[in-house]
Amino acid sequence: MSEASKKDVKKQGVLNRLFLLLTVVSTFKIKLYQMTKYSLVILAALCLGNSPVLFAQSDSLVIPLWKNGPPGYENRKNQPEEAKDYWVKNINNPSLTVFFPPAGLANGTAVLICPGGGFRLLVFKAEGVDPAKFLNKLGITAIILKYRLPREPNSPYSLDKQPAEDAHRAMRLVRSMAKEWKIDTARIGMLGFSAGGEVVDAIAFDSGNEDPKAADPIDRLNGRPDFIMQVYPGPLFIPDSVPSDAPPAFLIAADHDTCCSVSVMRLLEDYRRSKVSVEAHIMAHGDHAFNMGYRSTLQSLKTWPQLMVNWLADSKLINGDPAQKK
Repeated sequence: MSEASKKDVKKQGVLNRLFLLLTVVSTFKIKLYQMTKYSLVILAALCLGNSPVLFAQSDSLVIPLWKNGPPGYENRKNQPEEAKDYWVKNINNPSLTVFFPPAGLANGTAVLICPGGGFRLLVFKAEGVDPAKFLNKLGITAIILKYRLPREPNSPYSLDKQPAEDAHRAMRLVRSMAKEWKIDTARIGMLGFSAGGEVVDAIAFDSGNEDPKAADPIDRLNGRPDFIMQVYPGPLFIPDSVPSDAPPAFLIAADHDTCCSVSVMRLLEDYRRSKVSVEAHIMAHGDHAFNMGYRSTLQSLKTWPQLMVNWLADSKLINGDPAQKK
């Protein structure tokens, strides 16, 4: 082999070792970033003291509503949830799954999302994660509530207690985290789908008054939403009359939805009778469970979330539509 060839081989060997070194360094930096990221999450959880423990879950955080499990059912808190495809069930340790907007886009508004599922399961992906990520793009902190399911087979829970109990606790827990999450306690709303809309109605029209003598400081906070958005909400828990200080509402359902278009019409009439701010849409086409419209072939249902964006912007809950600023 000539001297020139030997030099080329030596040069290539050096380049190969340099490339390997750069790869190792790059991988180490990525791992270090990931370790730092999740170490900060754990450190934040430890610094919260009496606050519930936070768990990292991909790009979100999971927080149990009660650190030791729900009152009276603490012995069930470690029973594993069941999850498959689009649903989650067997919820015995109700929790919040929190999705944060990009730091530069966050506007202080927060929304507690209640997925539907007939109180037998939660449609967690299409009526939880999808709307959460949509709201994040508007600068909203989105929080999905995993509530207990009274209609699940062999459930020990009752419709007249656990939905309101979980929802009140969730609202109070979100308010307790306002400083850490940089949210405005006057702009914490709820978004409900189907049975999740019934969970919203279970607490939206009462006073939400806190218990000033509660042993847990979280339970001393107000448990009522500041605004509500209802997507084909079920008929349960709609009051005989809407109080004059009810939270402003956005309502939507499809005309062929024999279950829940009636709920929207009833709420609309009650809101108007009480002279409380309300916007309602009955879509001419479609039926129940169109979710965020992503799977629909109907243009009106595919684009319905824009109606919600318009309402949020007009209600000064977001700083206009980010999509129109591009």
